[in-house]
Amino acid sequence: MSPPLDLAAVPCCPPLAQQRVPGETAILLAPAFKALGDPVRLQLMSMIASAEGGEVCVCDLTPAFDLTGPTISHHLRTLREAGLVDSERRGTWVYYRARLPVLRQLAALLSVEGTRPTKS
Repeated sequence: MSPPLDLAAVPCCPPLAQQRVPGETAILLAPAFKALGDPVRLQLMSMIASAEGGEVCVCDLTPAFDLTGPTISHHLRTLREAGLVDSERRGTWVYYRARLPVLRQLAALLSVEGTRPTKS
């Protein structure tokens, strides 16, 4: 199992609508966008990021899907390895928290506020 990426430590850049993303940054951020490209992982990320108290137990995530526990675990591991969530084992359960600085960084990269209007 590979350690999660520390995307919060990646120096980011202006929004991609304002300036070209440096190649090194694109290489580091692409796995996070790829992880979010799956509908189940996008839903899981939304459930984790919007969880009351900032974290959610895997026991509350699994019943929301018509998928097996191992499949949900695979998707959660992908989110963790992409640097999007942190996890903590407490007894028999694992709790997940969104890495909000990383989500802010991805959102800032996709921001179109303050960009010049395009010609139609």
